[in-house]
Amino acid sequence: MNSSRPYLVRAIYEWIADNDKTPYLLVDASRSDIDAPTEYAEDGRLVLNVSPRAVQGLNMGNDVIRFSARFGGVARGVTIPVGAVMAVYARENGQGMMFGAEDEMEEETNQSGEATHEVNAGQDPDGGDDAPGSSSSNSGGGKRPNLRVVK
Repeated sequence: MNSSRPYLVRAIYEWIADNDKTPYLLVDASRSDIDAPTEYAEDGRLVLNVSPRAVQGLNMGNDVIRFSARFGGVARGVTIPVGAVMAVYARENGQGMMFGAEDEMEEETNQSGEATHEVNAGQDPDGGDDAPGSSSSNSGGGKRPNLRVVK
């Protein structure tokens, strides 16, 4: 399967913009394949305002995000591989989504169509215990899926 990251980045971006907030991208500036003003990076991270008022020609593809913007009064083209996006969030309230590091090997395997991880329906993928207060002997015969809120 293809990576879900580009789809999630686009969806969260649209959700933030639809709510009249300012979408920001947090980018891994230490990667050699980004074309962005890394002189503005701090601790290997670059925060980019990608609101419609701040950028021109925004194109969020499945492989790269391209746009032009002004940095210190100078117009520059920016190209960010989607794999370098660490988070997309709203400036005003911090709501959005962070992404884990994508392993280069995992990306190559995903593109070749082979499964990288397999989880059986009856197994807990993280190997942890059930949520407190839940019964381990439910009538369904197996464990129920366990979702947790991460802030």
